[in-house]
Amino acid sequence: MDYLIRIMGPLIEGTGVTLQVFLISFVFAVPLGLVLALVRISRFAVPRALVNGYIWLMRGTPLMLQMLFIYFALPFVPVIGVRLPDFPAAIVAFVLNYAAYFAEIFRAGIQSIDRGQYEGARVLGLSYPQTMRRIVLPQVFKRILPPLSNETITLVKDTSLIYVLAMNDLLRAARGIVQRDFTTMPFVVAAAFYLAMTLVLTLGFQHLEKRYAVYDG
Repeated sequence: MDYLIRIMGPLIEGTGVTLQVFLISFVFAVPLGLVLALVRISRFAVPRALVNGYIWLMRGTPLMLQMLFIYFALPFVPVIGVRLPDFPAAIVAFVLNYAAYFAEIFRAGIQSIDRGQYEGARVLGLSYPQTMRRIVLPQVFKRILPPLSNETITLVKDTSLIYVLAMNDLLRAARGIVQRDFTTMPFVVAAAFYLAMTLVLTLGFQHLEKRYAVYDG
């Protein structure tokens, strides 16, 4: 017990870094994903093609590779040539990567809405933005809750990848203690922390699903 108390400080500090990366990435990736989804289903061929290529690239290459590229290779890219510190580099990588996945979730949700609702909104005199905001998106949010929940939980676990940038997140803190003390107990505690975080998210999304199910009734 005394040993657990001694290692809790670094692990809790690492958990704080993990939560920061998760929360900031989620807050920016979800709206960006929605924008990408709207562009992808739009009538404009060139932006639609660009978004399709972007989603293909982000989903087709490893997140760790994207993170390493942004941190190490971006400074040498012509015109851009920007060197980002480790934390902003991780955030940019996570936002760009997960926005592509969220975009596909939103796209599927939007395209699942019956076309008759668009026609009915047009008869009522609603513009396309008004139709999306008042009629389509509220239904989409309800329908995409399960896949959105899964992707959000995956985002929590993927934050462990930031150890490649030498950031002192939960996993790196646990690994440092393991290498110092030659015991796997910190890994067990870190696993418990990850499980606790995913449990909170799971319960939160389940609550939302039940709330919308009751609303439908």
